[in-house]
Amino acid sequence: MPKPLPSAADQQVYDRLSADSHVDLILPDLNGLLRGKRVHRDALPKAYADGVCLPMSLIATDITGNTVEETGLGYDIGDEDRVCRVIPGSLRPVPWEPVPGAQCLLEMEDAGGPFEASPRSVLQRVLRAYDALGLTPVVAVELEFYLLDARLGADGLPRTAPNPATGEPDRATQVYYLQDLADHRAFIDGVAAACRAQGVPADTAVAEYAPGQFEINLRHRADALAACDDALYLKRAVKAVAAAQGRQASFMAKPFVDQAGSGLHVHVSLRDRAGRNPFASTPEAPADMLRHAIAGLQASCEDCMLLFAPHANSYRRFVLNAFVPLNDCWGHNNRTVALRIPHSDPDNVRIEHRIAGADANPYLVVAAVLAGMLDGLRAGREPTPPVTGNAYAQTELREPYWRQSLERFAGSAFVERHFGARFRHIYAAQKRRELRTWEREVTALDIAWYLRTV
Repeated sequence: MPKPLPSAADQQVYDRLSADSHVDLILPDLNGLLRGKRVHRDALPKAYADGVCLPMSLIATDITGNTVEETGLGYDIGDEDRVCRVIPGSLRPVPWEPVPGAQCLLEMEDAGGPFEASPRSVLQRVLRAYDALGLTPVVAVELEFYLLDARLGADGLPRTAPNPATGEPDRATQVYYLQDLADHRAFIDGVAAACRAQGVPADTAVAEYAPGQFEINLRHRADALAACDDALYLKRAVKAVAAAQGRQASFMAKPFVDQAGSGLHVHVSLRDRAGRNPFASTPEAPADMLRHAIAGLQASCEDCMLLFAPHANSYRRFVLNAFVPLNDCWGHNNRTVALRIPHSDPDNVRIEHRIAGADANPYLVVAAVLAGMLDGLRAGREPTPPVTGNAYAQTELREPYWRQSLERFAGSAFVERHFGARFRHIYAAQKRRELRTWEREVTALDIAWYLRTV
């Protein structure tokens, strides 16, 4: 008789698995990719009791899955294993498999505690600083994505999936169009069912600002780690349901040059120990702590851009007049700014951080947002004046670049102070490897521009 699992909720999920079920043990890496092991149901109690061993280098593999030796986690240490522990309460069903299974999250250990460069550990350190101030962040994540044809077009480029009602790809931009949701009901309902089975608090679904683009929102949580776990489970469910229906879902920041990019928007407010929201205020008289938090986000924006835009493609999203922030301005009820204060009653005032792309790691994005706010609160910083109307026409526009963001991150005292020198080194080394690989590639555009003309 196997030993009971330490979490009652996990035990309930485990007891419902069939004798043929498997369980995915998931270790999110710095890029947000899900690495780990698949074990038979009967092996799960042992994994809870003893952990599982995985190479330390997995945390910082590059986007192609290769070890980045410059991190110091590969050959330099003999590619050592580390024990990875199951996070209690993280066992969730996987209802889309032919034989329904389960999945749970792992945390890598090092020197007797969580590995300081793991994404969850980075966020946990920031949350401890809030706890010391008697504050609890309340967080919700919004994710945009494209629903695509499972196969690339003849030109080797992605194409939107055929509309089930017409059999043809949608070509018009119909933002918030209810008919798009009705036409793609089987997909939307499939994702909703998967989220219900997993206890993921998915809320609204909308058709976004491009053909085949959708957004699914997650309800807010007074547990930032759980909010990011939700985002991880949601992304996996969206991809799995799309694949089961013969399509592909992509959270790539900019899959189409002439269409909107996909963002990861973070909504955040605070609660003090009495349960009050210190951001509570009106647009005419924003609360002191709201202003300080916004100012902290403005001051730390460039230091953290590599976390908000981690890949080469991420920077293609930053284009004019596409509801993508091109600086760090803020305003009330204004979607052209980076830091939006959505319309709400005074007690529910929050900040919507709109800079990150959907390709970013949710744990690291939320960690960066909360750390920026924390700096502003501690220092009592004051923000720039709020923007009313079109921010693109009223503010200095800045288009970030990958190398610029990487160098700013690698030398950032802010990043070292909040996330640790080791994380800064490992993440920067990973991104330098990806940047060098990207820059050496000869692309189709190189051939088109230069082969005959030079």
